[in-house]
Amino acid sequence: RARTGSMDETLTPNTMRKELVDWSKGVRKEKDLLGEREVPASAYFGVQTLRAVENYNITGILLRNFPEFIIALAQVKKACAMANHKLGHMPKDKAEAICHACDELIDPESTELGANSGAEMRKNFMVDMIQGGAGTSTNMNANEVIANRALEHLGKEKGQYEFCHPNDDVNKGQSTNDAYPTAAKIALILMHDSLVEAIKKLSESLFAKGREFRSIVKMGRTQLQDAVPMTLGQEFHA
Repeated sequence: RARTGSMDETLTPNTMRKELVDWSKGVRKEKDLLGEREVPASAYFGVQTLRAVENYNITGILLRNFPEFIIALAQVKKACAMANHKLGHMPKDKAEAICHACDELIDPESTELGANSGAEMRKNFMVDMIQGGAGTSTNMNANEVIANRALEHLGKEKGQYEFCHPNDDVNKGQSTNDAYPTAAKIALILMHDSLVEAIKKLSESLFAKGREFRSIVKMGRTQLQDAVPMTLGQEFHA
């Protein structure tokens, strides 16, 4: 569900990247505060992601290289949609559509979700990890991908934001300054699961040896000199 294999692919230089945006399937028009732009018709990302791809073409190390971060962003957006619905700020059908889209991002291989577009959605996280705006483009990339998939669940077309808007709905009650660092912390937890598990196993092994050697007495050592006696078990428990 998260990462398999090494992280070597995350470091592919920008000069080796092929064209990121696929225009071969037609276009749709979207607009933001800077004006109207054409966006690939089949894309789950929107106009703000497209601008970020153009403006922050820096390293070629993209969001989609970090599935743990995508999972974390989706978890934050799902939690917010559930909270907004519970508080009466979002209708049930819209909240459920957003949550469904988030679930697909969290587990692209789930068979419990029906038609699962999670893998394709993850490919649409195209913003460079090094960017301006303290993570705003990352946040909006997630908002647009989730909104456009939610629109499909609502029986609408991508880009029909009057029915589910990336900022007004998916990002409702949030700021990049809280959504981004929260997701980053969750992602770090997800990425360190294997390390934490290894540390737990090491701790269990040391304590097991401590119990095994509890009857073996040895000299303690302090500053390279003999000290009071102790058991080998105590040494392993230290």
